[in-house]
Amino acid sequence: MESNRRDFLKSSAIISAAPMFVPQRAFGANDRVTYGVIATGGRGRYLNKNFQAIGGQCVALCDVYEPNLELAKKDSPEGVKTYLDYHELLEQPGVDIVVLAGPDHHHCPMLLAALKAKKDVYAEKPLSYSFEDSKKMVDAVKSSDRIVQVGMQRRSSPSVMRAKQLIDDGIIGDVYQVRPQWDWNVARPLDNTPLAGNIDWDRFLGPAPKRALEPMRFRAWRQFYDYAGGNMTDQGTHLMDVAQWFLKSGPPKAAIMHGFIAKTTGAEQPDVFTAVFEYPKHLITWTLNYTNAYENGWSIKFMGDKGTMILEEGGWHVYAEPWKTDAPAIFQELAVGPGAGLTGTNAVQAHFRNLVECVRSREQPHCTVETAAQAVAGPHLANIAFKQGRKVTYNEAVRT
Repeated sequence: MESNRRDFLKSSAIISAAPMFVPQRAFGANDRVTYGVIATGGRGRYLNKNFQAIGGQCVALCDVYEPNLELAKKDSPEGVKTYLDYHELLEQPGVDIVVLAGPDHHHCPMLLAALKAKKDVYAEKPLSYSFEDSKKMVDAVKSSDRIVQVGMQRRSSPSVMRAKQLIDDGIIGDVYQVRPQWDWNVARPLDNTPLAGNIDWDRFLGPAPKRALEPMRFRAWRQFYDYAGGNMTDQGTHLMDVAQWFLKSGPPKAAIMHGFIAKTTGAEQPDVFTAVFEYPKHLITWTLNYTNAYENGWSIKFMGDKGTMILEEGGWHVYAEPWKTDAPAIFQELAVGPGAGLTGTNAVQAHFRNLVECVRSREQPHCTVETAAQAVAGPHLANIAFKQGRKVTYNEAVRT
């Protein structure tokens, strides 16, 4: 173990508390990439700010909810054009890239429309609303000449890449179990009070079943099956992607899930759950608890027969096996400085930079639609298992 440690230190020059990202040049005034944002809710506005921070020029915004659109305009250059219908934004000349940040049930139709309009794309995760949508989206991108980056920014974090290299080098040996978790004390009853400002409810529903306006369905769309896969696909896509990436595995063979709604009254999706994913040579046990913040945030434990790696927002640590109480980490890298978390603003901006580089080179980005489809496959499978109350295999889910 010690010789491996010395070799790794020599080859990668890694040190504790190493800086997360090497600063990169923003685009020059004469070669700015232009983009439009479709869906300017909280996430869409966050992406808009970060794209501008690396030199991108926002020229178009679209949202079905007027207050969101007005907030996004305040963060954008003067003269930015605004739209209610995203198809009209896609017709605007001079838009190089579109950022898609709408609800999950819009991900597929928005991507297909963007490809038809010959736009390169930054698409928020999870890739899809369903297995069927995943296939449509992968097939459509394959048959196009467009560059599509999916917003799983850990893929562009140099620190996460260095952690993966350690796993590849066999530092923790053979991994038989991975334990992702996400704990926040944020669960509370949904707010169904009237919305302030105008909303085009029919456009929000889009391909979803038609129903009368319920404000909580707009405010908390992730919590309803008509629009999303809940916390399972929202957070699970990130963590399952890292686990599968590090272990070089495809989607799971089977999944089972148990959970319930503890405090999110009005929701359809559980706010406390555990899912177990079966692979040929390991298990992934993924838990989420939105009623407790003892270990606040996310973490992934890779448990090998020679050691354990713990990856979390503040960095990562590796401990030798057999672990002893208070044993020091044999490797670690800490996130330091503003925005330096493994998923913070630096990671998001690095992900955007990778997209822009690929738009110019026409090479594939760090997170392709194929990668994103594999990342969300397990969460989709778990949701099916939860609804049916039984273990479900990947082959039967994809076949149906």
